[in-house]
Order: sequence, then structure tokens, then C-alpha cells
Amino acid sequence: MNKTDRLLAIVLELQRNEVLRAEDLAATFETSVRTIYRDIQALSEAGVTVIGAPGQGYSLMEGYFLPPVSFTVEEAVTLLIGTDFIEHWFDIHYGSKSRTSRGKIEAILPEPIRKEASRIRKSFRLLTSAEGAVRMQEKAYLEAIRRAILEERKISFRYSKRIAEVDGNRQSVRTVAPYGLVLHQGSWVLIAWCELRQDIRHFRLSRMTELIDLEERFMLPADFQLNVYQPPDDRNILVRIQVQPDIADKVRESNNFYTETIENHPEGMLVTFRVRQPEELLQWVLGWGGGVVVLEPESFRHQIRNEIEKMLKRY
Repeated sequence: MNKTDRLLAIVLELQRNEVLRAEDLAATFETSVRTIYRDIQALSEAGVTVIGAPGQGYSLMEGYFLPPVSFTVEEAVTLLIGTDFIEHWFDIHYGSKSRTSRGKIEAILPEPIRKEASRIRKSFRLLTSAEGAVRMQEKAYLEAIRRAILEERKISFRYSKRIAEVDGNRQSVRTVAPYGLVLHQGSWVLIAWCELRQDIRHFRLSRMTELIDLEERFMLPADFQLNVYQPPDDRNILVRIQVQPDIADKVRESNNFYTETIENHPEGMLVTFRVRQPEELLQWVLGWGGGVVVLEPESFRHQIRNEIEKMLKRY
């Protein structure tokens, strides 16, 4: 990084942080503390109001803001594609803000860069699922849950599990403390403390109904950080299947979440899954018809056979 780029980067770092020591800046830019001292002096001489507090570090005078910086074509395209992503995947509030942000970014770009960025963006396309009733409700719930997280308020909703309980019931009413939202494989998932289960649980927004904002508050645990949170992996059952060669590429491209290993063999592709319970793969396996054969466990083979017999009785 040359000196000019480093000076600009130092100002940006100071804008993002209240106080930074020379040692912090030296580590960030992989240079010496003495060089940082010279850079700070150069910024001061150029009119940037850098304040140095002995024993604390450097900061920018309150109210100082760096004038708009120029973007390269690649940087402009990155920002504009980011606004496209927000508009497609976030709630209506942020969707509208992404459109206004896109307009502001395009307005400050020089004409040559704006035209080149537009040309490059036309070579990309962000596809999402159809905007059906379920998708629109999911976006509405996303906005309500996002507000509840920020305001630290509990919510309740009726939840439909994919796999029924032992008593055959799939429906339950949950009251939860919402901790965060995760976009996983095209679906929004709420990470929350569930009062029914007395533990952290994951809930797909697409399976929620009757969402209610509650007045009751909660406090986010000091040791919970969404960016490093890893759910316990309790998938302890292995399921092995054999895939006929003529659909092997399609099965591979389906990118099933539970896939553990894939092995190619002349007689067909062998796929191993790791699941909590084999029922999680039931509909997926049946969807491939005779092109997929379950090898183990034997109990799952019987379950597939029983399901096929039920289907035969309907035809």
C-alpha cells in the first residue's frame, strides 16, 4: 500500500473507531509506529483534524467527515449488487432503503464508471423464489422479528414442525426471546431462546403463523454472539444410499444439507448422510423414485417400503 492510499485508509479507520493507538494502526497497515507518526503529521498538515491524546491514541475532531470518495468499477459493482441482494432477501423496510441507496450511489459515480458498472451488472442476475403469499408473509415476519430483536422484546407464534412428534402432532405455540436471524440456504431462520424447550432453538420463518409481538422484555446473554454461534451437532445417525448413474449428477447438484460424503462407483454413486433421524430424508428419497435405493439403516429401508405401499393403495 502506497502512502496516499494508507493516509486515506487511516482516516477511514479513525472514522469507524472513536480512538486508535499508533500501535493499532501500525498493526492494521503492517508498518512501523514511526511511520504512523509521520502519517498523522502529514494528515494534520493537510487539514485533517486529528487529535492526539497522550496514553490513549488518536481520534478525529467531532463533526469531521471525509468527503465522498471515488469508487473503482469493481467497488461500484460490489455495492450495487449488494443493494440488489438486500432488496430481494430483506424485509420491505430495508428493501425500500436499498433502492434509495442504489440511486445515491449511482448519482455520485462519474459517468464513465456508472456506464461501465451498469454494463457489468447486466451480466449478473440474482434469482430468488417466486414472490408468492408465503414469501411475502415471511418478509413481513422478518421485519417484525428484526424490530423485536433490536428492542429486546419477546414474541410468540404458532410453529409447524417438519417432522411430527411421537403423538403425531406437528403444531405448537412458542414464546421465545429472539436472539438473531440467519439466512440459510435461501430461508430465513430465527435463533431464539424457547420457553417451551428451555434452550436455544431454530425456527424457519416460513413455518410460522400468528406471530404476536409481546410487551415482555428479555436481556441478551452477555456470552451470546451470533457471528460466532455454532449450534450443537446432534446428527448421529448415518444413512447410506445408492444412486443410479443416469441421475447421479442431478442428485449431486441438489446439494442436500445432510450430505456427508459422495463416492463414485461404476454401479452407481454412493452417498452418505448424517441426520438426527432418518425421517428427515424420507420425502427427499421418495422424490427420486426408483433412481435411489436406501442401503442402510435397515429400519429406514422398511420405512421407505411402508410408505411406497401406502402410495400403491391410493392408485
